[in-house]
Amino acid sequence: MNILLVGSGGREHALAWKIAQSPLLKRLVAAPGNPGIERVCEVRAVSATDVDGLVALAREIAADLVVVGPESALEKGLADRLAALSIPCFGPSQLAARLETSKAFTKDFCARHGLPTAGHGVFDDAEKADAFLQTLPPPYVIKADGLAAGKGVVIAADLAEAKAAVRDMLGGRFGAAGAQVVIEDFMQGEEASLFALTDGRSAILFGAAQDHKRAFDGDQGPNTGGMGAYSPAPILTPELAEQARIEMIEPAVRAMAAEGYPYVGVLYAGLMLTADGPKLVEFNARFGDPECQVLMLRLESDLIPYLLACATGTLSSLPRPVWRDEAGVCVVLAAEGYPEAPKAGSVIEGAEADFGAEVTVFHAGTARGADGSLTAAGGRVLNVCARGSDLRVARDRAYAAVDAIKWPGGFHRRDIGWRAL
Repeated sequence: MNILLVGSGGREHALAWKIAQSPLLKRLVAAPGNPGIERVCEVRAVSATDVDGLVALAREIAADLVVVGPESALEKGLADRLAALSIPCFGPSQLAARLETSKAFTKDFCARHGLPTAGHGVFDDAEKADAFLQTLPPPYVIKADGLAAGKGVVIAADLAEAKAAVRDMLGGRFGAAGAQVVIEDFMQGEEASLFALTDGRSAILFGAAQDHKRAFDGDQGPNTGGMGAYSPAPILTPELAEQARIEMIEPAVRAMAAEGYPYVGVLYAGLMLTADGPKLVEFNARFGDPECQVLMLRLESDLIPYLLACATGTLSSLPRPVWRDEAGVCVVLAAEGYPEAPKAGSVIEGAEADFGAEVTVFHAGTARGADGSLTAAGGRVLNVCARGSDLRVARDRAYAAVDAIKWPGGFHRRDIGWRAL
């Protein structure tokens, strides 16, 4: 098979790494890729949001399947353009992707179909938002409606902070993504990430993980796109995962089809595990990053048949995926200043060493200098991942590799996996 993989982050490096292991693969091209992905397959300098360029590239390589990594490409309607050309695509249409690209849409969708989630209000006027906030007890949850790279959420401890967050978002901090804000009831519990694959009609669970959103140890500092992850997540028991499948995943797939925009691809349910059972925090229309990295480490099955089955409506014909009886840990190395103003250009040494079969370093925001050196070119720069017989072994292996990498311009958390340990 000829496959086009869209994206340039750690998630896409992990997908490329796993896809490249398949005996079904003939040719893999990634766009735009990164220096790590370039070591796995061909890369082309086509942006993930250049729909015309990506469609042309898919036709050029006679792609049998296009795998879309980032939500930005889905928001631009890449899947729709490919569908018009009968090119199978792993990823939802522009309308179906609203489950991620518009939090207001998703909250209203949950209300229409009885999916368990927090109460909410949607506002484009600060005064009306203030009035709604005054009806709620603290803490307050304020979210930008659109895509904000995982950073458009504020948990405000008091009313003054909540009002400031509303004005910050409506005032343009996240551009068009903050034209509306969603204010939600605060849910008490522990968060976990549950993944499912769907072809628009049927769905199967596809692993679970927990990530660490805050920038610093002890869950301190600003929200980020994710500073690390581990899988499996002991808190998300098989029974709770099955409950979420019955109460959230399958109803969502049925309802999307009934409303006229069947959902194809991976459906990522961010869950809050409350005293009353799992409730939906949000849906995402792609694999989590860095959760995808640990899922790919643990996946024993060939990935390609599942991606293709979703894109061609044949998922129900496949067996359940097989997972390694091991734990996976991912530690994110980020550039100084992330998430607000990451500093680019610093040189990284040792990241491309051989750390053994159990350790894999996935590139995210990296670039290659003129002299061949590896440099930082983004916020989250490297994902140091490891497998082990249990979480502690996997974590120790990951941190041993982290400590061997010389990068004064970066930082990372030292407590990935603390909840489970």
